[in-house]
This record gives sequence, C-alpha cells and structure tokens, in this order.
Amino acid sequence: MKMQSNFLCALTLFMTASFGMLQAQEEKVTTEFGVKGGFNMSNLYQSEADDNNVIYGFNAGVYATLPISDFIAIQPEILYTTKGAELDYNNAFVDGNAKFKLNYIEVPLLVRVNITKNFNVHAGGYASYLVSSKVTGDGDINFDEAVDTDDLNKFDAGIAAGVGVDFNPISVGLRYNYGLTTVGKERTIAGTTYTFPDAKNSNLTLYLSYKLN
Repeated sequence: MKMQSNFLCALTLFMTASFGMLQAQEEKVTTEFGVKGGFNMSNLYQSEADDNNVIYGFNAGVYATLPISDFIAIQPEILYTTKGAELDYNNAFVDGNAKFKLNYIEVPLLVRVNITKNFNVHAGGYASYLVSSKVTGDGDINFDEAVDTDDLNKFDAGIAAGVGVDFNPISVGLRYNYGLTTVGKERTIAGTTYTFPDAKNSNLTLYLSYKLN
C-alpha cells in the first residue's frame, strides 16, 4: 500500500475519533510557544511513495503559534528529525537487512486553521539541513558505517500537511511530509551522469506537543 494511502486512511480515522471531543470555537487564538516530539515512519521514494521499506525514528524540537486572526495562525517549528529507509535482502549468498539513516535539522513553516477550539488542520512547507548519516546492517553481515554528508544533498525541502487535536496544554497530531528534492547528488563519471541515491524523503509523523505559556 502506498504511503499516501496510509496517510489518508490514518487521517480519516484520526478525524473521526477526534470529532467526538471537539467544541465550538469560542476563544481567540493566542500566541503560543511549546515543545514537541513524535514518532516517525520514513521511507525513500522515486516515482511514488510506498511503505515497503519503512524505517522508524523520531523527531523533537520547539514550535510557536503566531495568530493572524481568530481562526488562522502561522506555525514555525525547529525540529531534529530522523529519516531514511530499510532494505531487506535474501539471496543465495547473504541474508539480512540494511538501514540508511538520515538525520536533519528541519524547519517547517505552516499555516494553521483552527476549525474549532480543539481541532486544527495545517499545511505548508519545510526545509531541512542534513547533519549526519550512516548505514547499518544486521544479518549474515553486520556493519555500522558513517556516510560522508558531502556525498549527499545536504538540503532537503518539501510540502507538509496534517491535523491536530488540542487538550490544553497538550496537543496530539498526525502529519505527512512529502520531499521534493533528491537525497543524492548528481555526479558525472566517465561521461555518465547519475544521481545516487536517486530518491526523495517521505515521512509520516504522530506527534505530541506541550504548550509552555
């Protein structure tokens, strides 16, 4: 099943469960600062995002909600987040799996629309900077090797969308990030140009945030 289909199914279930707790919008949105963290399901995709090689990770950081009306706010965030993909291999010679791990400092910039006092939808974009990467393997061959970030595209950018439910001061939410830049760099060797890895990031996050003010 494709990663986008998983997100739509999860989003539908999340919204259905949440509407039983929602109240009508009665209070004005105020400036908010807080901390947040979550659980990642990440993958690398080429023509389409799927869940065949999902790797699990996390994200953590800070956020601010800056209102521009009673219902709409701008929400910038600064996060440390893990991404990547996992590959299982099984042939006549070796059996095991390899994990390609990418660690980013990520800055989402989102428009948040408060549908009710407790329920919001948000969408926008993100930009990320690659701070470290490595590949690990388990099975017949075990390895744990750092990957030089100079061999990869250090900048990543994409679009993001999700939903959130507020229980003041705690909020929970679901968000999907769809990368638009390739993880690998374009190279030319012996007259042949290629990009490795010629793939983009895909990331589904279930997060928890805590308002500090």
